[in-house]
Amino acid sequence: MQKALHPGLMMPAHDSTGDLFASSPPPRLAAPAGKVPLAERLRPRSFDDLVGQDDVVGPGRPLRTAIEQDQLSSVIFWGPPGCGKTTLAGLVAQYTKSQFVPFSAVTGGIPELREIIKAAEQRRARGMATILFVDEIHRFNKAQQDAFLPHVERGTVVLIGATTENPSFELIAPLLSRSLVIVLHPLATDALGSILDRAVADTERGLGSFRLTVQPAARDRLIAFGNGDARSLLTTLEFVAGQVPIGSDGRRVIDEQVLESALLKKALRYDKGGDEHYNLISAYIKSLRDSDPDGALYWLARMLEGGENPRFIARRMVIFASEDIGNAEPQALVVANAVAQAVEFVGLPEAQITLAHGTTYLASRPKDNASYVGLQEAIRDAREHGNLGVPLHLRNAVTSLMKDIGYGKGYRYVHDDPEAKAEQGHLPDPLKGARYYRPRKPADDEERG
Repeated sequence: MQKALHPGLMMPAHDSTGDLFASSPPPRLAAPAGKVPLAERLRPRSFDDLVGQDDVVGPGRPLRTAIEQDQLSSVIFWGPPGCGKTTLAGLVAQYTKSQFVPFSAVTGGIPELREIIKAAEQRRARGMATILFVDEIHRFNKAQQDAFLPHVERGTVVLIGATTENPSFELIAPLLSRSLVIVLHPLATDALGSILDRAVADTERGLGSFRLTVQPAARDRLIAFGNGDARSLLTTLEFVAGQVPIGSDGRRVIDEQVLESALLKKALRYDKGGDEHYNLISAYIKSLRDSDPDGALYWLARMLEGGENPRFIARRMVIFASEDIGNAEPQALVVANAVAQAVEFVGLPEAQITLAHGTTYLASRPKDNASYVGLQEAIRDAREHGNLGVPLHLRNAVTSLMKDIGYGKGYRYVHDDPEAKAEQGHLPDPLKGARYYRPRKPADDEERG
């Protein structure tokens, strides 16, 4: 049985039996429809309204079952903006008999958290559980996150965290070990299409009163503009709808021309300091490594359109030239360095051409990481065996004492004795016979021209 809702709320009413939060305003106050953003008005109120993320909360999925049966344990929702993290938290609030307390790491801090925990302890003494929803949980530093641990451990609160950042990097390990991490993905095109159509048709919470007609090409462009983000899609739709003149038939028509005049260039989702930054550069490097210039050009375009610093891309190209091409094509390092210098000299936007030039060159060259692998193996042996002594014949006898004790004894100067190259050892005794550099044979190279 669900708790009664205040009119206009999506969260359950707060209890008023001596609760510290009884006098606090509820998380979502009712407001005139025109003042509440479309994305908020259309937020799903039940699983029947929810579109997308079926692999996580579709019918019969474990997470949905746990929410519907009010058996949810601590969980972290990780996903990009507008994918449904806050919506899922709202659905938890709808189904739970526990006290649901929303808290934002952006506006709150440790003092407020202490008050929340105090109230949760009082509820627990009365036999009532507390679900604490912490939006933007990654905003807490790792020392502050420690404050949650004892209360999650004791069951004082069930923690629901929402974050756009990779929990592996932003959340402390003890907190992760006590929580289930649910990965949410950008909404698919068909899901965004359903959300858009609902917004246009809904006369109660959507834009039905606008009598909108969205032409197919404009619909496709709006969905692409949303870029997997339902909030962004609905915000854009609401803005555009407000700019469309009313026709003689009382309808408003959104076509490509209307969109062109109403919208500026869409910035692709790209956080230069966050997880997407590493995802895109990883895809770019792997495309280069697999000799796929088409894939590499696409990920290069994504980074450039997202505002990535071209110096960062050029630096990675220089690294790639040695790490993945090496002596299979030594000229690659020269080209990569030339690209880096050209980026500094030319600057954007023209430097994009140079980056594309270097990208297709590096993708098309034969690959050999023997130098890199050999270095890694040599480092491993250096660490494992410690400070092995340099063989005496390789040491310079710069004093008579050094010569007397054997420095340089037996060394064969290769220009005088070409056989010395094959017969003279250059490794410490424990590593004799080790082979670190094993270049690929030319016949093994698969070059895509």
